[in-house]
Amino acid sequence: LGDKRMRAELGDTYTETLRSVYAGRVPGGADLVCYWFSKATDVLEAGTGLRAGLVATNSIRQKRNRPVLARIAQARAIFEAWSDEEWVNEGASVRVSIVCSQSGAASTARLDGHAVGGINADLTPSGGTGVDLTQAHPLKENAGASFFGLCLAGNFDIKGDLARAWLQEPNAHGAPNTEVLRPLYNGKDVQHRYTDRWVIDFGVTRDEHGAEQFEKPFGYITEHVRPDRIGNNRKARAANWWRHGEARPGLRKALEGLSRFITTVETTKHRIFVFLPVRAAPEHNLIVVPREDDATFGILQSRIHTCWSHNAGGRLGLGNDPRYNSTRCFEPYPFPTSLIPSETLGTSHSSTTSPLKLPHNFPTLPTPQ
Repeated sequence: LGDKRMRAELGDTYTETLRSVYAGRVPGGADLVCYWFSKATDVLEAGTGLRAGLVATNSIRQKRNRPVLARIAQARAIFEAWSDEEWVNEGASVRVSIVCSQSGAASTARLDGHAVGGINADLTPSGGTGVDLTQAHPLKENAGASFFGLCLAGNFDIKGDLARAWLQEPNAHGAPNTEVLRPLYNGKDVQHRYTDRWVIDFGVTRDEHGAEQFEKPFGYITEHVRPDRIGNNRKARAANWWRHGEARPGLRKALEGLSRFITTVETTKHRIFVFLPVRAAPEHNLIVVPREDDATFGILQSRIHTCWSHNAGGRLGLGNDPRYNSTRCFEPYPFPTSLIPSETLGTSHSSTTSPLKLPHNFPTLPTPQ
């Protein structure tokens, strides 16, 4: 059970009690299996058990789950592991990691069937020519320069035909619906073809009275979003039901003054970066870098950065696709001195910026009548 499914499957009381008992040992957002890794390690460290073997999905190597493996790896207690194996459970195919640990440091270790000097927390070999990428730390120069896209947490998305109809309709207070309607992009739109989805976006500061001035968009979310959001366990989402669940104020501020931004899909077989016009709304499975210059784009799309991100970010899912994680891939990556993200964030580099080319089939905004 992942972080978001635990409450639904186990209930709030059980989930909160479990996280409280294991606070400081298991991260609050970790998968349920991590508690079994921690429990087994407690037994081994207490000397009441000799060895333990556990099977988990390969997401155990990801950042949110990895601290439970880091504790075992630091004690050099992993004596055998299989980092990424196919597994069929009740007809469902998944990718798993198998971790075998013992009481005390292991004198020998095997990873994926081969002898190694040791095993790191991300289930890669240590010693010899192995490099422990889990020890790469975020650089302060890169802080606050990459973001997840919008997390809607509600049915804010609409079809293009409906959006275009609303764009032509006036509001009583005179403001056009272009202020709250944006083309919505997710991973499929970036990698294939834009599917003509739009999003109702009331931003981060517009109050409920201000939102209801946009009659058709507000009426739509009153019917399709409000019933679910007013009962949300997160008080802020319930109170501000007309706003996206995560409206990303930091991202919005960083995009001010730009004509376009760089984005990539969080989990994908092929790591590609693209430019999107700033009026496009990136959904939560996109990672956004608020830069519009060609030089930064070239660095991110380079073979060096691609190789780094494939190894630092880990893999996920049945397809074993590389995952781009901001804190593991972007923030630890050193940029040239003149292109340090935190120092040039949101600035225009006109001398190194090519003309803006709209993605295929990107919608134009009609002039309201």
